Amino acid sequence: MTDLRANTALKSPAVDLSEYHYVPRRYYGRIVASVIILALLALLVNAFAHGKIEWRFVGQFLTARAILFGLGNTIVMSILAMALGVIFGVIIAVMRMSSNPVLSGVAIGYTWIFRGTPLILQLLLWFNLALIFPTIGIPGLFQLQTVDIMTPFSAALLGLSINQGAYTSEVVRAGLISVDLGQYEAAKSIGMTRLHALRRIILPQAMRVIIPPIGNEFISMVKTTSLASMIQYSELLYNAQTIYFANARVMELLFVAGIWYLVVVTLLSLGQNRLERYFGRGTRRRNR
Repeated sequence: MTDLRANTALKSPAVDLSEYHYVPRRYYGRIVASVIILALLALLVNAFAHGKIEWRFVGQFLTARAILFGLGNTIVMSILAMALGVIFGVIIAVMRMSSNPVLSGVAIGYTWIFRGTPLILQLLLWFNLALIFPTIGIPGLFQLQTVDIMTPFSAALLGLSINQGAYTSEVVRAGLISVDLGQYEAAKSIGMTRLHALRRIILPQAMRVIIPPIGNEFISMVKTTSLASMIQYSELLYNAQTIYFANARVMELLFVAGIWYLVVVTLLSLGQNRLERYFGRGTRRRNR
């Protein structure tokens, strides 16, 4: 009733609104929080600016040959490990959704083991595989020394890709589940096999759900390759550590590595955004 009277009074020509003044609401909490954050940022910048950091060494080693070599190895390892991880993930996701209890059981066990143990532990196990299997091969045909096969590169590639496959399988499975069941039935009604329908109908529709998390996983893989330094793989962080062990410029070399990681991740993020827009075209058209 009070609101009705107020609205009536406002609409009445006898009321002079010129005597009223608009007073904006004050957000004192936001102002205080902003001041505190800016003060902390200023202190942080001041600490780095006046700390015992020789910034000229950062610029000097940013394009050093060893750093660029490690950067190349990081990018190569990220691409190969992610590609294999996606392949493993698709296979495991299809196995997980199979009606065959053996296939689904193996897929569940694979995911449980490789998601349940630390990646650094898996890398160390692969690198020291020769302690369990001294030789690898087919008896009577050929035998190879495991220590010659399981180099830092191959151990890192196996460890990173197999671990990634466990996470990717859940992403792919979520994408497959997101496709309406009628699509499966429609494909079956026109005589398509399960694999043919999966390749031609189901996966293309599931890609709009799969792409964003896969892009995030790829970005994460670039940074995760730094764990391969523990098994002496010559990637970006390992080479930075090798240099600062020699010249004691620890912070400077860590900043160099950090800058290159940020550059690569920024470029990948831009590519991910373009892929998401490409695969989300149909969704945007339906929402208009």
